[in-house]
Amino acid sequence: MSQENTQAPATAASPDKLPADVKTTLAVLVGAATIMILNETSLSVALPAIMAEYAVPATTVQWLLTGFMLTMAVVIPATGFAIERFTTRQVFITACLLFLSGTVVAALAPAFVFLFIGRLIQAAGTALVIPLLMTVAMTLVPRQRRGSVMGIISIVISVAPALGPTVGGAIVNSLTWHWVFWLMVPLIALVLIAGWFKLKNVGENRKVPLDILSFFLSAIAFGGLIYGLSSMESMLAGEGTVAIAVAVIGAVSLVLFVMRQIKLGKENKAFLDLRPFTIRNFTLAVSVILISFGAMLGFATVLPIYLQTSLGVTALVTGLVVMPGGVFQAIMSPFVGRLFDSYGPFPLAIPGTILMLIGVGSMITLSEESAVWMVVAMHITFSVGMAMMMTPMMTTAVSSLPDNLYSHGSAGMNTVQQLAGATGTAILVVFLTRGTIAGTESGMTEAAATAQGATMAFTFAAACMLVVVCLVPFVKRVNNDPELVEVTEPVSKDEAAKA
Repeated sequence: MSQENTQAPATAASPDKLPADVKTTLAVLVGAATIMILNETSLSVALPAIMAEYAVPATTVQWLLTGFMLTMAVVIPATGFAIERFTTRQVFITACLLFLSGTVVAALAPAFVFLFIGRLIQAAGTALVIPLLMTVAMTLVPRQRRGSVMGIISIVISVAPALGPTVGGAIVNSLTWHWVFWLMVPLIALVLIAGWFKLKNVGENRKVPLDILSFFLSAIAFGGLIYGLSSMESMLAGEGTVAIAVAVIGAVSLVLFVMRQIKLGKENKAFLDLRPFTIRNFTLAVSVILISFGAMLGFATVLPIYLQTSLGVTALVTGLVVMPGGVFQAIMSPFVGRLFDSYGPFPLAIPGTILMLIGVGSMITLSEESAVWMVVAMHITFSVGMAMMMTPMMTTAVSSLPDNLYSHGSAGMNTVQQLAGATGTAILVVFLTRGTIAGTESGMTEAAATAQGATMAFTFAAACMLVVVCLVPFVKRVNNDPELVEVTEPVSKDEAAKA
């Protein structure tokens, strides 16, 4: 089954101007992804209100966030298959309908279990849209314009999660937490209607058979590992027997999953083709993204706890503290994309990662007596660096792939990104918890003990960023200019021998 092909107009267009239908297609997908990712983090500030309404403890309510991440990790590996097997419109409409129905269920939830189910349905829709957006962008946009377009996409992937708590805090401060969901309904409905009339099918489909065993192995592997990582603190406290067992099963399943994908990949029937990870440039660029993303989500979890416990600010102020950094990142990303198209990744990514290191590293100096403006300045420094790094690395990673691996490369990158986020969050929370306990036992006040735990967490995040600074120079530029390095599929032994 073939789709209506919109690739030709984009390829034939001037590098300085994209056809109107391509712009419309990308705008619809970016709109859907922005709403869905904003939703992912906007609920975090509403958790205390949800606990009070449903009379559930913090350990239970946290599953609204952990369950979302688990579902994303389970569904994303299937998107490579879905994008190859079904049309762009079919995948997009399915994603929007899933998200819309999940949002309504969550908004109307008469009990906590219905709210939880609604979040899982939302996550399934979100997991389909993000790889679809990146695949369509790489297919339609000429190489000379990819940096500019990926600059806009990076706003969605990295800025929307940062602004989520600010949006959620403003809503909860004025209305009830139910409106966090109700306000999403008309937005996603409008995007769905726009996609129904304007979205074009992109590329061609293959009747790829669904390997059921691969699907279940991926679900157990990624779901088990995310669950295990999310329970790391209870494991270290000696209370995580079930979590350890689930994590071990997940790790074994991951090994079996990888072995099966390698075997199926030789027959071009892989559920999630792992060949993108055999391309050195793709793997290096993705490694930079993963370490940065894990550190970012980790300190984004620790920072609100520090602000509210050590500095005594409200949830609304906590959201406002991170807002300037998110705004700076949103404003800069499109300009960074254009600069990338002209100058390549290094003039942007190298100083960007250094700024990220300075931003997180300076947080090590924070205490219970620090001024809020200092936290704002440090967060802005990190966010500016993130804007300078994310677009060049994302564009370089996906551009390093041959056309036939875009969908699987995007799915693979987003899957391991979920693992990186869970890992970074779990490790930094462990440092925060252990440091706080140690401070309390030594006689510190709660504010001082929490500040000590946060300092330990920020120190680990800074160490991660130091690794990123060292990795970036090894990523090669991908460009149509024959004088520059062009990264394509791995060279076979026979081709190397002929050369």
